[in-house]
Amino acid sequence: MVEIKVLGTGCPNCHKLESMCHEVVNDLGIDAQIESITDMDKFMDYGVLLTPALVINGEVKVQGKLPLRPTLVNWIKQAAK
Repeated sequence: MVEIKVLGTGCPNCHKLESMCHEVVNDLGIDAQIESITDMDKFMDYGVLLTPALVINGEVKVQGKLPLRPTLVNWIKQAAK
């Protein structure tokens, strides 16, 4: 199972990133757990300073911006292998 964490304060981009993750996981039919983390103290556990941030299987993939959908699809596919 792929573990996806969206770190953010609840801004529109944070919600959009979480929504994109759900869409990609559903489209690919991948078993994944998607968690939204809004506690800023936990951001530091990942070294994240900018939101939104995306962590897949413990690895920070992006922070401070939204990834392009094809990039997100690739990251999730790679994590599922």
